[in-house]
Amino acid sequence: MTVAVAAPLGVKKTVLVAASQAIAFEVFTARFAAWWPMPSHHIGQAECVDVVVEPRVGGRWFERGSDGSECDWGRVLTWEPPSHVVLAWQLAANWTFDPSLRTEVEVRFVAVDAGHTRVELEHRGLEAYGPEALAMRDAFASANGWAGMLEHYAEVAGR
Repeated sequence: MTVAVAAPLGVKKTVLVAASQAIAFEVFTARFAAWWPMPSHHIGQAECVDVVVEPRVGGRWFERGSDGSECDWGRVLTWEPPSHVVLAWQLAANWTFDPSLRTEVEVRFVAVDAGHTRVELEHRGLEAYGPEALAMRDAFASANGWAGMLEHYAEVAGR
């Protein structure tokens, strides 16, 4: 008897950034709000004014609203500046924080030369979404998902 095993679901995107490895890492993590589309991609009731990635393993990844409210998105799982970060993405398919859900966003910053970095992003573990996994994969892979956001990130990081 053969047992079918579902293949892991994920999205992989790569972008070349006209910046050093250290700058590419810093813009992705410490200046997240500079490139994240906060007006359209936030979960809080208030207008989103900042997105924070606390710079340590176990640190929070969250948004801050104009009223001071904070909405968690996940946690920092790996913190290895300037080459590697892994974030737990804990937003459910209805775009609310769910501490019982965990997918992972792994980002590698590979120095190409002194002024260019290849940024490799993988959002994996999407099978955790169950019946919504394929729809979530398509959303994350879309121009309104990681594909478009990484292009904007590359523009901001290269300035």
